[in-house]
Amino acid sequence: MLEKIAAASNGDVRSAYNTLEVAAAGSPADGSGNRAIQDQALADALGRKVLLYDKTGEEHFNLISALHKSVRSSDPDAALYWLARMLEAGEDRMYIARRVVRMAIEDIGLADPRALEQCMAMQHAVHFLGMPEGDLALAQAVIYLSAAPKSDAGYRALGEVTREVREGRAEPVPMQLRNASTGAMKAWGYGAGYQHAHEFADAVNEMQCLPDSLAGRRWYYPTDRGVEKRIKDRLEELRARRGPPV
Repeated sequence: MLEKIAAASNGDVRSAYNTLEVAAAGSPADGSGNRAIQDQALADALGRKVLLYDKTGEEHFNLISALHKSVRSSDPDAALYWLARMLEAGEDRMYIARRVVRMAIEDIGLADPRALEQCMAMQHAVHFLGMPEGDLALAQAVIYLSAAPKSDAGYRALGEVTREVREGRAEPVPMQLRNASTGAMKAWGYGAGYQHAHEFADAVNEMQCLPDSLAGRRWYYPTDRGVEKRIKDRLEELRARRGPPV
């Protein structure tokens, strides 16, 4: 048995482990819950991998790409199809779980903040239950993400601000934001002008938190979809109350 798995995996330890796991799941358990892998279950596991995953690994990336893009396109039926293809091929469940978590962050974001919570719960369920019960948690998460409102505003914002940090000047932290941990630092002006938000009405102050050269710059532009529309309205309200940067 092990020789067959080793030959089929072509030196890929993860592939060999996945094949063993699929074969074990397809074999009946005895009264104590132990499973003796049967020849037919092993043949089925090897057959699935040969059928659905080519030897170069290209199909592995094609299928996860199809799953991700189906979720992004809000098509739960297509997403479930590609998910089932990966499950039947014996793909590492935790690999799929990690990619689904990434989808929640990259494509749903703050349009539905619960998406990430749902996916982290899914990750724990998959790890706790194993196969095949954990597959239902993967399916549930994929359906949830497909139906959720979409936003990549946070993803794009981090990319833009990272580009600014890499290409721009490393501006010093404004004095009002610095930590005055010693008397000398206070004498040098560290912390001077700091406005503690909770001492202001609605915890909204007028303090500038970016360096002078970047005052008024924006990188995060929330969408009008889902919860992010409320975030957009709130940010516009805050900017109106504070007025233009001085």
